[in-house]
Amino acid sequence: MDKQTHIVETCEALENRADESSGDDLNVAFEIARPSVQSIPFVFASPHSGTNYLDSFVGASKLDPISLRGSEDSFVDDLYSHVPQCGAPLLKALFPRAYVDPNREAYELDPRMFEDHLPRYVNTSSPRVFAGLGTIPRVVTNGDEIYQNKITFTEGKQRIEDFYFPYHAALQRLIDETKLLFGRCILIDCHSMPSIGGPMDNDKGDQRVDVVLGNKFGEACSPELIKFVEDYFKINGMIVQRNQPYAGGYTTRHYGSPETGVHALQIEINRALYMNEASITRNAGYGDLKAKISNLLIALAEAKLAL
Repeated sequence: MDKQTHIVETCEALENRADESSGDDLNVAFEIARPSVQSIPFVFASPHSGTNYLDSFVGASKLDPISLRGSEDSFVDDLYSHVPQCGAPLLKALFPRAYVDPNREAYELDPRMFEDHLPRYVNTSSPRVFAGLGTIPRVVTNGDEIYQNKITFTEGKQRIEDFYFPYHAALQRLIDETKLLFGRCILIDCHSMPSIGGPMDNDKGDQRVDVVLGNKFGEACSPELIKFVEDYFKINGMIVQRNQPYAGGYTTRHYGSPETGVHALQIEINRALYMNEASITRNAGYGDLKAKISNLLIALAEAKLAL
């Protein structure tokens, strides 16, 4: 792996470049770790590993801090920290998923958690909303209610404007920059998953495999890309499934468009491989998994994928 220096860009540093930027908390919306020179047509994103919990949010919750963190893809940004050294940018959301989930539509909201009526443009009927896991989640992933009291739509809308839109503006810029450089872009959306299916999942109570790869059942990326990643994990002794129970969220569906040169693949890693899920601490397998992911990054950088 080449030891490249890399540049870290925060949302605050980029606010003058983003037409969508607004709000007082832009400096905690996202961070981009870039290589000194982008040498491969990849963009990596970690939308759910943010840990900047505002005091006002924690105070409004009925959950203790560890329970609130149960929705995080904890440590995923660190597992992929070698991305810039391999020649690609890594976008990291710094806000927590329990506060705003950028892997949803912009206004995918559960009316049960708001004290006022929602505008007609809000999507109130998606499966994610039904489960309480919309853009502003009502529950954490184990089904526990987050809030002591209902919130206002004004508050929810402000969060979306301050965090969701700047994150996606940054992601779109990275995709556009990559396409301009290489004529195509391969977006890897980096996630982790609970080791056992949760109460709102279609695999409730089931022990999960090591890795789930999602490409919207073939719509979001080429067969060559998903096969390459699948083969890599299998060669390294890991059990892999495609598109079950996760076929890819909003990011995969919205950006993945192979016909226009953008391939999107969601990678879900079983949390039990690298962390204690109850205490949200790294376990003995952390170093081994990080090494496997780093070697995957090298393999992707060196691969001549026919996309």
